[in-house]
Amino acid sequence: MARMSVFSSPLLLGFEHIEQMIDRANKSSAEGYPPYNIEQIGQNALRITLAVAGFSENDLAVTVEDNQLYIRGKSPNSSGEKVYLHRGIASRNFTRSFVLAEGIEVNSAQQENGLLHIELKRKTIESKVKEIKINSEDDNISAQKKISLD
Repeated sequence: MARMSVFSSPLLLGFEHIEQMIDRANKSSAEGYPPYNIEQIGQNALRITLAVAGFSENDLAVTVEDNQLYIRGKSPNSSGEKVYLHRGIASRNFTRSFVLAEGIEVNSAQQENGLLHIELKRKTIESKVKEIKINSEDDNISAQKKISLD
């Protein structure tokens, strides 16, 4: 049976990309490492905080690709030179992604006390009103006559 989508309505034209973004977000949310918080720090500002204990700034990369924020970590302890009697602190390679809505920009990223803070800001979008001239059939006929006379 085909999946029915709210975006398949004929009243929602051109919103297919939103459905694709929702599908990408659902796929990426299944992963649980590293843990993170998302907080609203202002009317148009957000902060994503990831727990990245044991990672240095050189082990982390923050990029934005096609409205998707990627945080990647390369484990500093991937070489297997240590022998653990108990390993309760997770330290492995990871990629955590977040789908960004239109108008959301990444302002900065900083690491402190084992936490990576990524500051996001929503640009205020000004509403635009554009008036569309309605042509009548008489206008089309007179324009065609003018073209044929020329």
